[in-house]
Amino acid sequence: MKNNYNHIAPVYDSLSRLVFGRAQVNVQRDLLASVVASSRILIVGGGTGWILEELAALCPAGLAITYVEISSEMLRIAKRRPIGSNLVEFLAEDIQDYSAAKCSYDVIITPFLFDNFLNSTAKKVFFQLDALLSAKGIWLYADFYLDPRKESSWKKGLLFLMYKFFGCVCRIEAQTLVDMAPYFQGSGYRELFCSFRYAGFIKGIVYQKP
Repeated sequence: MKNNYNHIAPVYDSLSRLVFGRAQVNVQRDLLASVVASSRILIVGGGTGWILEELAALCPAGLAITYVEISSEMLRIAKRRPIGSNLVEFLAEDIQDYSAAKCSYDVIITPFLFDNFLNSTAKKVFFQLDALLSAKGIWLYADFYLDPRKESSWKKGLLFLMYKFFGCVCRIEAQTLVDMAPYFQGSGYRELFCSFRYAGFIKGIVYQKP
């Protein structure tokens, strides 16, 4: 199965911290302050689920969370996380197969999701999620980033190695980053907040839907 992290789920967080320290964690923490109590939240590709603990610390009760993760092993770990009194529905499926009839979310969170996809898949998933987000809802987007205005050989080199590794181990379909900014801008999203970590290689944005 493509884009599936089952083989490295038990060591994924340790591997991330070995390479990036806590940069991936911290950039997501920067965004979570935008979440308010009683929100209905969709998390796509949340991995081992540490973000559920962060949300519980922020809002101990009142959140209704749908957690969609393609890796059954990642989901198994996520289910052991303390979630306070929040309600969490865990779904082990590809986001492309997910449908929520007559459902809209106040918050969508996509942590390091789109770097897995070819442009055609990224486009499809973006508009699929956009249709699930309510008007004025917020989208917490975090991913790797290459600034086109700056030349950075070490970032390109690291990204190349990451794609080689995850392509072999997890069958990641992508080989390069898709620039998602045009999709958000073209759909009228407003950037409310932006955070950079790891010398600008990791970027987090709070978008608001019109």
